[in-house]
Amino acid sequence: MSKPVQSSVPPALWLGGLLVGGLFLALAWTLPVNVKSLNPALLREAGRGTPTVAVLAREMLALDKPGPATLVLEAARAIEDPNAPALTGDFSDYARRHPEMIPWGGWDVALEPLLADRRTPLPTESTPVLTFLVTQRSRDNLKRYLQVSRLPGVQALLKTAELTTTQRFVPANKPGGQPLEAVILLTAYLWQRENIPASLQRDIRALAETAVVTGQMGPLEDFYLDILSLGKRLNWIQLSELLRTASNPATVAQFAHLTRVAPEHLPVIYTAALMTKSADAVARYLIAFGKPGAENLKLALSFGEGSVRQLVARQAPVTQAVGPEFEFGAGFVLRNPSLALGLKYAAFLVGAFLLFRSVDLRLFQPAERALRGAFPKMGSGVLAGILTFIFFVFSEPFLLKAAAATEYQVRLIIPILGTTAASAPVASTTAPSMDNSTLFSIVIFALIQVGMYVICLLKIAEVSRQPVPTLTKLKLMENEENLFDGGLYIGIAGTATALVLQVLGVIEANLLAAYSSNLFGIVCVALVKIRHVRPYKRQLILESHGTNTAG
Repeated sequence: MSKPVQSSVPPALWLGGLLVGGLFLALAWTLPVNVKSLNPALLREAGRGTPTVAVLAREMLALDKPGPATLVLEAARAIEDPNAPALTGDFSDYARRHPEMIPWGGWDVALEPLLADRRTPLPTESTPVLTFLVTQRSRDNLKRYLQVSRLPGVQALLKTAELTTTQRFVPANKPGGQPLEAVILLTAYLWQRENIPASLQRDIRALAETAVVTGQMGPLEDFYLDILSLGKRLNWIQLSELLRTASNPATVAQFAHLTRVAPEHLPVIYTAALMTKSADAVARYLIAFGKPGAENLKLALSFGEGSVRQLVARQAPVTQAVGPEFEFGAGFVLRNPSLALGLKYAAFLVGAFLLFRSVDLRLFQPAERALRGAFPKMGSGVLAGILTFIFFVFSEPFLLKAAAATEYQVRLIIPILGTTAASAPVASTTAPSMDNSTLFSIVIFALIQVGMYVICLLKIAEVSRQPVPTLTKLKLMENEENLFDGGLYIGIAGTATALVLQVLGVIEANLLAAYSSNLFGIVCVALVKIRHVRPYKRQLILESHGTNTAG
């Protein structure tokens, strides 16, 4: 009878491997970097030391712009800024000392004398700017003021009021055309007061001149419709400040759409646009990610201006924190995103390899010696590579998710005779995330297959130690084929169980969780039969052939 081979591996070697491997895995788990999403730790780090929502609100008040300050204050309340109560007091004090500023949201040397009706007192609250253009007298005053303008763009806009080929408005020169006339005058006045940036001016002027030449309002009518939507919701200074951050008519269209479909988020997206000075990027982010995107903007606003800039620049969703965050690593990731990503998965690969190798040295060294090569050293590397790939897939919840249409996607709006049809509701979508029960089921499936893998290795070692002839060992190995295929059977059973639990609502409906059991089973059986059973059987066949030849 052969004596069992005792392990001569020093305890310090495999214990050190376990310790170092665990440290590498901890580094990979806590490093806040992902391929297609942003970790909250990155937003927190990006916003550190940058102006906050409260600072922006006080800046607007200091510039005598209480209109924008009102929306910024509402955003501060939405994100539960600790300075919101003090801001409320400051704003109330400002409104008491300067009540004439509140209806317009600020001061304009020409607009109030033109539009204010001296026969009625001014409103005491913030008032949408188009409200002041309801009366014919106000429109006539503004028209006379603009007709003497020497700006070609202003004159081109005024000429569009003579067009009768409108499809979404009643023509401005016909009964019922007051909304279009008011919007044209408002747009021309925004241009006159230099509240429209140069890039947006170029596009609007091109549309206006084309409309005058062709006699067709065309795309310019869409822009007027967007100004109508914004002018019905924002006061004069709020509208002016917003348009200063827009670079093209498409951005204005997106913001107008957002004010219609998500009015509850207007303070948040307005504040983000002022902070980043880019309404384009903010609107694009909200359109792409819908309500989850609005929640992400609120989170970024709570951290500061740098956080908002990082979010809209990356145009990526925010992951939900599932473990401790490596704050020092957040600064490193912001400075070196590509390097940090490579470091994360390299650390996981090295950590997994060290853990598997340490277990091999401690538990399977005797069997490895007895089987003389049936346990290749690359086995730990293969397992580590497979586990790293699985970790990559599971740690990137947005990697395999196709971008779905959100409730904020722009829809075609066809007003009839100046009225705007309501946008069709869109089914709400949520950002993909990994439910805790789903993650738990995946881990359980993986652990079961690891256990099955260990059982198969122990069975091979047991057969190798039997004091029987080589041919008998070969028959014993063939007798254990069902055991060696057990990982596949367990994987199929796990997939079926997961699907049943999903149908019953016990765990989140996620096919990745269900089919991961089958995947783990295939990997387990492949490793056992290709890396271990086949080499050992080959060894037994050669030994048997050598014994027969010698006989």
